[in-house]
Amino acid sequence: MRIHIAADHAAYELKEHLAEHLRAGGHDVVDHGAHELDPQDDYPSFCLAAGEAVVAEPGSLGIVLGGSGNGEQIAANKVTGVRAALAWNEDTARLSRAHNDANVVSIGARQHSPDEAVALVEAFLAEPFSGDPRHQRRIDQMAAYEASR
Repeated sequence: MRIHIAADHAAYELKEHLAEHLRAGGHDVVDHGAHELDPQDDYPSFCLAAGEAVVAEPGSLGIVLGGSGNGEQIAANKVTGVRAALAWNEDTARLSRAHNDANVVSIGARQHSPDEAVALVEAFLAEPFSGDPRHQRRIDQMAAYEASR
């Protein structure tokens, strides 16, 4: 699977760790930055680029990382067609896919160990959208609102 990943300085090391883990698992990982550890970098450009790439490539998924994951989720969600979810445990990671058909997961590097972050990503990637009509109806309502703006 193609996975687009992005992080700021606060999650640079976690991004590198996750990218290596995902590549070892056979995934095609596209790194949208940061490409070096720079304490003065800003996450929006990285997260927007990852979100745009996910939308441009149906079937791909995205991972955005920062200190808390909150700003990164907000930034990714500015891209039309992105449904980014902040995962803080494996249940929220799975439910974001099963109920919301999330295509981007956001994780806070200062909130989770590398092993916990791997578990969140694996849970997110493994869970398909349920296709339940009530969930699809809600996603369609949000997409219609987004399209009308």
